[in-house]
Amino acid sequence: MKNGIHPDFFQTKIHCACGNVVEIGSTKKDIRVEICSKCHPFFTGKQKLVDTAGRIERFRRKYAKFEARNKGGAKAQE
Repeated sequence: MKNGIHPDFFQTKIHCACGNVVEIGSTKKDIRVEICSKCHPFFTGKQKLVDTAGRIERFRRKYAKFEARNKGGAKAQE
């Protein structure tokens, strides 16, 4: 490694808003984050699932008239 071109490397702590503290090596001395693996919904298993079937049904109901009009118009043009 060349001398003088690399940033200083420190043993530092990451502080999360939930209170979790993780020690890592970094070029920054003190790191504060809002969310970490201890409190993120993906890692805790409290993930909210999206109801895609309900969304599809709602879309089909909303555009049912439009689909019926297009099917009827296509047959009249033939």
